[in-house]
Amino acid sequence: MKKRSENILRLFKKHFSDEPVLVQSPGRINLIGEHTDYNDGFVLPAAIDKNILFAMAPNGIDKIRLVSADMDQTYETGIADHYQNAGQSWVNYILGVVEQVQKKGKPVRGFDCVFGGNIPIGAGLSSSAALEGGVLFGLNELFRLDFSLLEIALMAQAAENQFVGVQCGIMDQFASIHGKEGHALKLDCRTLDFSLYPVKTDIVDILLCDTKVHRELATSEYNVRRSQCEQGVKTLQKHESGIQKLRDVSHELLEFHKQEMAEIVYRRCRFVVNENQRVLNACDDLESGNIESFGQRMYESHYGLRDEYEVSCRELDLLVEITENLDSVLGARMMGGGFGGCTINLVKKGNMQEIKETIAGIYRTNLNSDVEFYEVNISEGTGLADPGELI
Repeated sequence: MKKRSENILRLFKKHFSDEPVLVQSPGRINLIGEHTDYNDGFVLPAAIDKNILFAMAPNGIDKIRLVSADMDQTYETGIADHYQNAGQSWVNYILGVVEQVQKKGKPVRGFDCVFGGNIPIGAGLSSSAALEGGVLFGLNELFRLDFSLLEIALMAQAAENQFVGVQCGIMDQFASIHGKEGHALKLDCRTLDFSLYPVKTDIVDILLCDTKVHRELATSEYNVRRSQCEQGVKTLQKHESGIQKLRDVSHELLEFHKQEMAEIVYRRCRFVVNENQRVLNACDDLESGNIESFGQRMYESHYGLRDEYEVSCRELDLLVEITENLDSVLGARMMGGGFGGCTINLVKKGNMQEIKETIAGIYRTNLNSDVEFYEVNISEGTGLADPGELI
């Protein structure tokens, strides 16, 4: 990271004259708890050591001047009351968060920003949330805006919903902002209360296997699944007036009334109810240090996503199936919305290279395609970075 930070600072000095602050904002993984967020349930994400670095400073000229080191692109606009779509996707994330600050009645003056990262794009590691949160954190520092971390996470989500036009939940921004090294974060998506649970990183490493499959169905099918969950809730509300989302539904209540639902709606609801409980049980596993039990719940999560929620694909299923007979893999599942992206795997220490070679060989033999690997560690959330301490 030190080389990256030196490059970002070098670029800043090339384009601008002021002395910047340096901010790091990480991507995230989700250990377990998929499609529970929009059902007001629980998720278990963690920030990772793949991040975006930002060099930022006020410029005193009422202009926003941006440099993307990775894209080798620049952008400049004046401070305004309202911003138009810039046509460059990375710019829209930044303009969106500036607009959110202004909606809060806080002044944003001109600033310069150079940024670059090593979060793989399109792998489901939330590079957009890292970009939003990092810029907001930097603006909060530069202009003494006094936003809390929760406010920053909520504004980052609002920017993506309202300006970029992606109707994401809160998990990505929250995990990136609030992450804690060595800990997973159990987030209650209804109340936004959270608790930290230690992950035994002395026993396991985390490996992501990227199918490189473009998730063409993810958006449309996401909306279908969300509608099916809402249909199930409407049926159950006839019997329990206190039910707002599937978060409020017990397994027993769902089973008792399943004949009143279309079979496919019942299966969608059953997955969410069970997955929500799996998150709670998985947290108990982490608290007791039972990483083997935690890993088994990851497999159960994948089977539910594959068979009940039906958001997996052949590539993801094969990656999980390969690990089922590998003693060095304690748990594996697809991660994210589905229809492509990555699997997340818990690998016993000291076995990483062997596991990667095995997975790569079988995957290529079966699909005539290559899988890409990312080794990640659980890291701190968004914050100021000291160039001298980055390694």
